[in-house]
Amino acid sequence: MKKVSKSLLIMALCAFMIVSFTGCGKKSESLKFGTNAEFPPFEFIAANGVIGEYDGIDIAIAKKIGEDLGRTAEIENMEFDSLLIALQNGQLDAVIAGMTVTDERKESVNFSVSYYNATQVIIVKEDSDIKSAADLDGKLTAVVQGYTGETCVNDLGYNYESFKKGTECVMELVNGKCDAVVIDSATAQKYVSDNKGLKIVEDSSAFEGEEYAIAVAKGNDELLEQINKSIEKMLSDGTIATLSDKYCSAE
Repeated sequence: MKKVSKSLLIMALCAFMIVSFTGCGKKSESLKFGTNAEFPPFEFIAANGVIGEYDGIDIAIAKKIGEDLGRTAEIENMEFDSLLIALQNGQLDAVIAGMTVTDERKESVNFSVSYYNATQVIIVKEDSDIKSAADLDGKLTAVVQGYTGETCVNDLGYNYESFKKGTECVMELVNGKCDAVVIDSATAQKYVSDNKGLKIVEDSSAFEGEEYAIAVAKGNDELLEQINKSIEKMLSDGTIATLSDKYCSAE
């Protein structure tokens, strides 16, 4: 009887440890966000980021969502045009990359509630004669491949060249290889503050407002609902507004 009791005790302890470890695994389950860390102040690479080497408004939001869901947020950095494909293939749980909600994208993924309103602007040199979007006619404009700026300039019918990174576009402008850059407003502010001799031209008649949201694969309604609750909480308690002020005003 003593041996049987000891065996039962060992089995019970083993079962308890298995359950305990399984429970711990669930608590530390990762939540993989895809991003394109070339879009400051929303996502960029830093020495000491919010999540590993990644920092920015979106990265801080991703981390907070992970905390609200009891999961560890992880970042997968990739080309912008590859993000939704990776999401549909199950490589990612969600995409947070300053991504504008469009009808075309809605056909392949679902979007969370929006967390940021933006618009496109034009970056030019301070002595440029470009005063509005109409002045881009006959000029060469640099845009980021897959970004809204490319769509806008293409729809306007103007000549442009696309690049993988916003920094590449700005360097083209600084080096006199193009006449303007069309990109999202907050990112434009960052580039202008980092590069002397540049300014921003706004044209609300040519560029409509747009909304950023998190993309989730179709059918993953549970995660979408959880993300929505977290975003709505951050919007109501001022967390996102605080993050925006922090990163947009950073030197």
